[in-house]
Amino acid sequence: MSPSFSWIRPEPWGIHVVPADCWIDPSREVPHALVTHGHADHARGGHGRTTATPETLAIMDLRYNTRENIQPVHYGETVRLPGGVDATYLPAGHVLGSAQILLELGGERVIVTGDYKRRADPTCPPFQVTPCDVFITEATFGLPVFIHPPIAGEMAKLLTRLAEYPERCVLVGAYALGKAQRVIAELRLAGHHQPIYLHGALERMCRLYEELGVSLGELRPATGASKDAMRGHIVLCPPSALNDRWSRRLPDPITAMASGWMRTRQRARQRNVELPLVISDHADWPELTGTIQEVNPAETWITHGREDALLRWCQLHQRRARALALVGYEDEDD
Repeated sequence: MSPSFSWIRPEPWGIHVVPADCWIDPSREVPHALVTHGHADHARGGHGRTTATPETLAIMDLRYNTRENIQPVHYGETVRLPGGVDATYLPAGHVLGSAQILLELGGERVIVTGDYKRRADPTCPPFQVTPCDVFITEATFGLPVFIHPPIAGEMAKLLTRLAEYPERCVLVGAYALGKAQRVIAELRLAGHHQPIYLHGALERMCRLYEELGVSLGELRPATGASKDAMRGHIVLCPPSALNDRWSRRLPDPITAMASGWMRTRQRARQRNVELPLVISDHADWPELTGTIQEVNPAETWITHGREDALLRWCQLHQRRARALALVGYEDEDD
């Protein structure tokens, strides 16, 4: 890190904005947290003060009972932090409410992306490319092998399999925040307007998305529904329920999973997935490298993912870069 950026300091448990004495996505309780989005590896309760978008704060209220000492910040809004640091929240395109955070001090500009993707998503605003001096990027899918296919093709695979076996159901494993709602919204865009059945663990988050203005169509609880009612329908559940006792109540389910990790056959086999759907809420390799080129920062800092390959790419392209050693950031939200 060059001396001129000493006011932004990566620590193992988060990124410390030193003059403001606040932290971005800290993995432990701090007096003041700036939170990029609601996934559990970035958000938690117990902070003295939490600053985030209104949607992220609503998600944190639902998941972590974070409703006191909160500061909502809308996209494009700038808040002045202690020490003269300005923080602006910008769309990240990851999940509803997700944000990049632009930090400015003394003419220097640092962006912390949190998690992000570049594909269109009907449930959240798209990523906003913003010039900066230091670009702190995720690298969840930071290997050249990861190239996500168009989501329309994955939806077509799902609907084709559903039509081929009308006496069965297709059980799709999808994470409760972001992925489940995106799959539902993409199915609606693909013309599937039949009721979709939900595992109980997904119901509250889907309801919150609708309260926040994301239309998901007709959703029904799977609990209490008969096998005959669910034949020929799509059922969504958390990945942990795909091969759980809960799934035995369903009509001969075809198991599917929506995840960027379904690109690797070993992951699909580990989950006993019959129909892998490569659907990710993170940037793939071309999007990671392309975004760095678009933003064109003086330095790129790489975190929570496959840092080594992206660091090497930066070096080969004569771009100044470093890998950070943050803890507590997982890839299971994809």
